[in-house]
Amino acid sequence: FRAKDLRQTWHLAEQLRWVQWSGAGVDAVLFPEFVASDVQLTNVRGVFDRAMAEYTLGLILAFAKGMVETMAAQTAHRWSYRLTEQTLGQKVLVVGVGSIGRAIGRLLKQAGFKVSGVGRTARDGDPDFEQVYGVDTLVQSLETADYVVLIPPLTDQTRGLFGAAEFSAMKATARFINLGRGELVDEEALIAALTSGAIAGAGLDVFLNEPLPENSPFWDLENCIVSPHMSGDYHGFKETVAEVFLDNFERYRQGRELVNRVDKTLGFVNT
Repeated sequence: FRAKDLRQTWHLAEQLRWVQWSGAGVDAVLFPEFVASDVQLTNVRGVFDRAMAEYTLGLILAFAKGMVETMAAQTAHRWSYRLTEQTLGQKVLVVGVGSIGRAIGRLLKQAGFKVSGVGRTARDGDPDFEQVYGVDTLVQSLETADYVVLIPPLTDQTRGLFGAAEFSAMKATARFINLGRGELVDEEALIAALTSGAIAGAGLDVFLNEPLPENSPFWDLENCIVSPHMSGDYHGFKETVAEVFLDNFERYRQGRELVNRVDKTLGFVNT
């Protein structure tokens, strides 16, 4: 079912005890009556981790190796020789250190990047990141990053997390990647940063309005890669989602603790 279906039929769901959500992000389903209820909510945390990590690496390499320019030159039948960037040792800042963010961090470390994270609180000694900064120092942590990857859950605290101040703090050579939610970003500020050269580029898989309207400026920005909210989807993912549900269903029947139980107040699985 869709999120709006649950909201619209909530008054009829007197016997409802548990909702298994088929995505990782649960922001769409957290309406006040549900949050205040005793109904359990679980998601499919982990199903999309590897795919989204690979997608992130793909976007980074597309920028570093000039693949967009190469395809444009091919379309124009133009032999366009140029140099590309080495990525070894480049710095990536992953904003959001949940399950997906950690998968991104691990894969990028294996590929030779220096990866730091931004979480709710700062901490040292994290197994997946060289350093985890607190969100209260987000602006300062952006200053040295070559790539910034945005993947936190959408909550009241993260809505509009990136705006003019954050893009101004980034290096002019840095690229911004958003695989989280469109609502995390002030899109007008991002467009301004891309058109003014305040940042070098953006890879965007999510937007404030989806599908992205035909008149959106993002379509025509040469330094922007647009994709239709597909970074986590792969052949066979629906079967994997079904397996998670069936496992939880057996747990529910047996009175056991459910896997990936969401803290509805926080808006994510609190591990």
